[in-house]
Amino acid sequence: MSPRRAAIAAALIALALFPLVGGTFGVDFVTKTMVFAIFALSLELLVGQVGLVCFGQAAFFGIAAYAVVLLTPGARAAPIWWLLPAALGAAALFALVVGALSLRTRGVYFIMVTLAFSQMAYYVAHDTPLGGGSDGIYLASIPSAEIAGVALLDLGKPRAFYYFVLAMLAAVFAFLAVVLRSRFGRALAGIRVNEQRMRAAGFSTYPYKLAAFTLSGMVAGLAGFLFAVKDGFVNPELLGWNLSGTVLMMVILGGIGHLHGAVIGAFAFSLLQELFMSQALFGDFAKHWHLGVGLTIILCVALLPRGLAGWRDGR
Repeated sequence: MSPRRAAIAAALIALALFPLVGGTFGVDFVTKTMVFAIFALSLELLVGQVGLVCFGQAAFFGIAAYAVVLLTPGARAAPIWWLLPAALGAAALFALVVGALSLRTRGVYFIMVTLAFSQMAYYVAHDTPLGGGSDGIYLASIPSAEIAGVALLDLGKPRAFYYFVLAMLAAVFAFLAVVLRSRFGRALAGIRVNEQRMRAAGFSTYPYKLAAFTLSGMVAGLAGFLFAVKDGFVNPELLGWNLSGTVLMMVILGGIGHLHGAVIGAFAFSLLQELFMSQALFGDFAKHWHLGVGLTIILCVALLPRGLAGWRDGR
């Protein structure tokens, strides 16, 4: 087993054992961080593997989260077997539409078009009764996971939900690793390095990029689904540009071009945020935690231009 695979296996075992020693706050914190790790993986697929800097990733995250709330029929628990595919389908469909239009542009124009679509989704949720306005909407009931009346998993229990999120993180990581090693993944790598050369070699790059964009939106939708179930509440901020910027910082901090870098970046960013928000350590400065996190990220990027994932090989 290679050192990288051994490290990933060790991290997975550590996460599996954490609820045995972590308290209520610790389990909740790591659960939320794993949700954002899935979100960061969705953006890593675009930024690190295709070379597309998307600034509207929060739209797919938020649309799936809103779908969970809007499709839950009152106080009656909705089966996860159709609610999860519906939420992912809503995110993937919006990603397909956005990608079909935005991928006809390049560079900063692509960034601005994705940002524009994200803000459109934000204002639909913020300014219409459908999204509950700025107050948001509460989830009426936790989705049920049962077959023939037999409950397989109670997502309302923090520890059970923790392991469900961990399983989803491991599944997404493994799935994307397989995808990137496939012919499709090799084509994406070629597009990232030199798209014109790929076209000259006979590849129609647009369908590959659109498929990657849609897949990225669906993975972000999975993170949005998990976030809505965990918090039981959604608001328009889940679709805002600031959340897209946050997840982009996670990817940069962890190291662009590495799947495990996205996971490391999500955990590192969450820990930094929790650290600088601690009034016990920083007193009144904790109110300005954004400044501390920002300066630390700048320092990390300056010292480790390839991110935390590349520190051992000197990159």
